[in-house]
Amino acid sequence: MPSEGSLPAPPFDRELQPVLATGRLLSTVDVDTMIRSRISLPLTEVDAALAARGLVREDHLVPGLDEDPEVTVSVIRKQSGAPGGPGFYFAHGGGMVTGDRFSGMDRYLDWIELFDAVVMTVEYRRAPEHPDPAPLRDCYAGLVWTAARAMELGFDPGRLFAVGLSAGGGLVAGSVLLARDYGGPRLAGQLLLCPMLDDRDKTLSSRQIRGIGVWDGASNAAGWSALLGDRRGTDAVSIYSAPARATDLAGLPPTYLDCGSAEVFRDEVVAYAGAIWAAGGSADLRVWAGGFHGFDGIAPGAAISAEARAGRVAFLRRVLRALG
Repeated sequence: MPSEGSLPAPPFDRELQPVLATGRLLSTVDVDTMIRSRISLPLTEVDAALAARGLVREDHLVPGLDEDPEVTVSVIRKQSGAPGGPGFYFAHGGGMVTGDRFSGMDRYLDWIELFDAVVMTVEYRRAPEHPDPAPLRDCYAGLVWTAARAMELGFDPGRLFAVGLSAGGGLVAGSVLLARDYGGPRLAGQLLLCPMLDDRDKTLSSRQIRGIGVWDGASNAAGWSALLGDRRGTDAVSIYSAPARATDLAGLPPTYLDCGSAEVFRDEVVAYAGAIWAAGGSADLRVWAGGFHGFDGIAPGAAISAEARAGRVAFLRRVLRALG
């Protein structure tokens, strides 16, 4: 049920309503619950799932930034595929607290087959044990390493896309800003999938989604607090850690953003797209009516989920055609 004082929220898609009605999905989760949910799929099961699709995995230990520890990046590709296709660098979701580098891999496995692509997925440190900027630094270190080894890894260096899901969307957005500002990798594009961009909890959608849907406003505040501690909502937070704070989004690669109309992140995603347009950049925005947070992964069989995934593929095809 919505919490007292919350605002009316947009209705959920009719195919998604039964998923919420089962009661298996929690609207509100605290940090302790997130930590208890840290259950990783055994690597044998990961590899079996990949092998069933003709894919293989190899892990690399990547140097961290400065004195940071090494970062694990898994490279996933076809067992037999021609080199020179696009590369996708992926950061997983989990509210900055949970998830691992294989969480959400259903979002990109089809892309490997469709585009003869290579995927690099990063295992970044998680809050609260490793607060900001540790997750961001790991994500950026993996991106720098990936871009520098394009030919070795088997993808075209001019066709590297950064992709982030939920918390990973915020980390990717921050990494792309770092790359812009500090001479980092040039990217063909970035895809921010229901990204976690704003720690300030002041949007209309953050007040609408309270006690309903998936990952409500209280959950979001808990995730940001785990990452930022007492700095959450203050001027001590950098634009790289919470990219919605950036006032100049010029110089970014073509950007795809999507979210649901009935999720906390809706307004910050829309505002981020608007800021890119205001700076003269290219942003492709999709707000899926009735979608809750992460709906396409939770209910992949719903028509809205198929449309959302098709929208990302269409964007990639368009950008890749423009690259020649």
